[in-house]
Amino acid sequence: MDRRARMTSPFPGMDPYLEDPAYWMDFHATFVNYWREALADLLPDNYEATIEERIQLVTLSADETRVIRPDIGIAHFEAPRPGQSSAGTTAVLELEPVEVSQVFNEEFREAFIKIIHRPDQTLVTVLELLSPANKRDPDRGDYLSKRLALLHQQVHFVDLDLLVGGHRIPTADPLPRGDYFAFVTRSHRPTKCQVYAWTVRQPFPLVRIPLKAPDPDMELKLGDVFATAYEGGRYARRLNYEGPPPAPAKWAAEKAQGK
Repeated sequence: MDRRARMTSPFPGMDPYLEDPAYWMDFHATFVNYWREALADLLPDNYEATIEERIQLVTLSADETRVIRPDIGIAHFEAPRPGQSSAGTTAVLELEPVEVSQVFNEEFREAFIKIIHRPDQTLVTVLELLSPANKRDPDRGDYLSKRLALLHQQVHFVDLDLLVGGHRIPTADPLPRGDYFAFVTRSHRPTKCQVYAWTVRQPFPLVRIPLKAPDPDMELKLGDVFATAYEGGRYARRLNYEGPPPAPAKWAAEKAQGK
């Protein structure tokens, strides 16, 4: 059976083919939407989950920008002969334009989730699905600064990292081995975080989402959120499983091709 005709991923957990830039932004928005819905179903009545949007200027590298061909015309004039008057003419240096790649700051809109406690409308938890920009310099610094500012405001923070590429959330201790991570930082212990780590060969874990004390954590099945987002985005029909994935490469390609 052709896997692309199915509405389930050929992988037990995260699908590494979604790391392709051609699909990631769409997947990011789709996943965050269903993530919020899953949280809303679990939240007590005195909480609400909202989707917020951040406008981010992202510096794109030469490889990520199109080549700009300058629209330049070079006028050619015959140079005056010795003794010939040059009145009415302008000397021109004959050059051919050189094509170069330019670097642009592109505007991207990224969604994230806030859990609000009612009726006082207190911000309790922020949940982020990391994007490539959050994991590379120089834009990574802006993300970490905003994250730190929220932790200083005694807000719980959840970083969900479903990208193999780029830098991880910085930690003083070595991270457990894994391809994908969820970092849960609790407001009363901002210098510590609970790390969930799993590989491309494993299903998504159950992650505990903190709320306002003394309310207990929510237990969120990330695998259910991913399955709903994968089906809702019709990625089984859109992804090219015949080619190599962005990462992790060998096992993922063999798995996608049914080997």
